[in-house]
Amino acid sequence: MRLFAFTAAEKGTTYLWVLRAMERSRANYVVLQHAADVAASLAALGQEHGREPVPTLTAEDVTPLLDQLYAWQVLDRSYDGARAASLAEYRNRHYVYQFNQAGYRAYRAVEDVLGARLDDATLSRLVLPELLADLDELAAANRDDDSELVYRKLSRLDSVLNEMAERAARFYLMLSDLSKSTETSAEVFLTHKDALIAHLREFSSELARYAPRLAAAVRAVQDSGVDRLVELAAEADERIFRGPADRLHDWQQRWAGLEHWFLAVPGQAGRCEADRLQDATISAVAAVLSLLRRVTEARLGGVNRESQLRHLAAWFVATPDVPSAHALFAAAFDLSRPRHVGVVHPDPELIPTRRTWWEAPPVELSRTLVETGKPAGPGAPARLDRNDAGRRRLRDAQLADRRARAAAAQSLSGSPIEGRTLSEEETALLFTLLDVALGARVPVSGRVPATGSTLGVRMTLTPHPTSTAVQTVRGVLRLDRMALAVSPMAGAR
Repeated sequence: MRLFAFTAAEKGTTYLWVLRAMERSRANYVVLQHAADVAASLAALGQEHGREPVPTLTAEDVTPLLDQLYAWQVLDRSYDGARAASLAEYRNRHYVYQFNQAGYRAYRAVEDVLGARLDDATLSRLVLPELLADLDELAAANRDDDSELVYRKLSRLDSVLNEMAERAARFYLMLSDLSKSTETSAEVFLTHKDALIAHLREFSSELARYAPRLAAAVRAVQDSGVDRLVELAAEADERIFRGPADRLHDWQQRWAGLEHWFLAVPGQAGRCEADRLQDATISAVAAVLSLLRRVTEARLGGVNRESQLRHLAAWFVATPDVPSAHALFAAAFDLSRPRHVGVVHPDPELIPTRRTWWEAPPVELSRTLVETGKPAGPGAPARLDRNDAGRRRLRDAQLADRRARAAAAQSLSGSPIEGRTLSEEETALLFTLLDVALGARVPVSGRVPATGSTLGVRMTLTPHPTSTAVQTVRGVLRLDRMALAVSPMAGAR
């Protein structure tokens, strides 16, 4: 944390402007800078930033600041004897300064925080078609063994996905902050509510449209050979300070992260990052609508958190003495002692004092104390009824239902659907798969198949000139101009 010491120093603003002057020269490919060079860059910054106060410093004023930044390890210092014009200057140790890697990262972090607009957070909807085009070109480049194109496309996909995840995280964090500060910024929320809801719905619609096509494009890249893809990217990688094995492992990790974005991971309930982002967007729409309802009701009723706190503060001011204020505080905020902690064991001598709470037997609590908070009357406390038998019955029923659904999934994918009548369990599972597939079947262009998967079974709906009829115990299910195929998912148990 020493790198950020200049931000809390007494002359923190001056140190920041000195670093900005060094950054200005660094952008012009001047790496090594003398104190006079930094002073000249400060003067130039003063002319460029007419509305901001830039300190006016001479070379003698800048030197101790640079030495202190060197002590904080933000800068590197070296001796430049070529600048000495006399023996005295040579003996006076003519220093030049430059950023080191850690110091430059610390400076850029401070500048990013100062220049960030915390309300400028959006979801990147337009990047989805670019991802699809890059995946198609990546598969083609892998088949052609074009290492440079594979490296460029895979690097772009990795950076775009990282930016997409970061923008989504900032956006949902902004929504959380907005819900907490609605009491003080209700007008801002009401002004932008329509644009916010429209932005969320457009992103959700685009993500639902492109998610199946992106998953299909990722599978196409897998079919072209993942091992060869990683090797081509590692061959074109120009990071000279990393060995071939390190570069190969790095690109393997990057491709695994890209697969995790659009393809479901076995053993995680068939969810991928795109599905989680879709769920978060839908939840955000519901949260914004709920927030809008609360803001509207508060404005119409004239009662909000601010008015309630002001009324409570007036009560505290009007209390006659300190005990009354403490009683009002306990009643308003309910910060009293937990009731169950004060209950002791009927025979404390049976439990050694050195025994921890994890090892000691639990103390029996009365139903009256747990449900109402009032102490129990005379007599032994009644034992709490946990209803373990009912919980076991519910658990057994749940396990039996899951086993039945798993058996239905195995029988549905184990034999062809044509020429047989589906049972009740198979019919229910088929309807579930149809719901998933038809919910994602929003093709952007062309004839795109729709897929749905659950319980290790994948169903694919493909446009077909003829219709499909499925015999079930409930009747005949007809799919107009659609072909239906059911198959087990790879790696599913």
